Amino acid sequence: MSFNKHVTLTVRACNYHISALRHIRPVLSRDTAKQIACSIVGSKLDYCNALLHNCAVANLHKLQRVQNNLARTVCSCDRSTDAKRLLQQLHWLPIECRVNFKVAKLCYQAVNCSQPTYLASLLKPYVQTRTLRSGSSQLLFVLAHRIDIAARRFSVTAPHLWNTLPLDIRTAPSVASFKSRLKTYLFSQTFSH
Repeated sequence: MSFNKHVTLTVRACNYHISALRHIRPVLSRDTAKQIACSIVGSKLDYCNALLHNCAVANLHKLQRVQNNLARTVCSCDRSTDAKRLLQQLHWLPIECRVNFKVAKLCYQAVNCSQPTYLASLLKPYVQTRTLRSGSSQLLFVLAHRIDIAARRFSVTAPHLWNTLPLDIRTAPSVASFKSRLKTYLFSQTFSH
């Protein structure tokens, strides 16, 4: 359940495509390079990334190094260039934020659209024992857990992450609006420091 093998294979495949992109980068415009990077490497980084929530930090760092190298390749910069600044210029969320984005999006769809049903059935609204002003804040019940691996279950991670989001994001009227607000929130949280 460590996802070490998955991350290793993903890193290997991404590095192969980054190397190929680096060879043809001089003849591409920045927009074209960005589009190729997102479609080939970005899609590999995003594939099944919701499963990486609360995984080993070392695995997230490996994936972050890949994304940093990809940003340097797209921007035609050398290895000494600050990758965080490049990610901000490209408007890319770092790996950990991308994982949180995916989990939160799945949670929104499960709560508001009841899709997919197998995930929607795992989420329960938080019911307060007495009436409070926060009663309309659309919080979810977080299951108790005793071991760390149980904390990685969707029924635990999704409500915990959901409850940390601001109310205006949780109450977004559509999936598109939710995604836009969530990305703006995560982007400001990451790059405001």
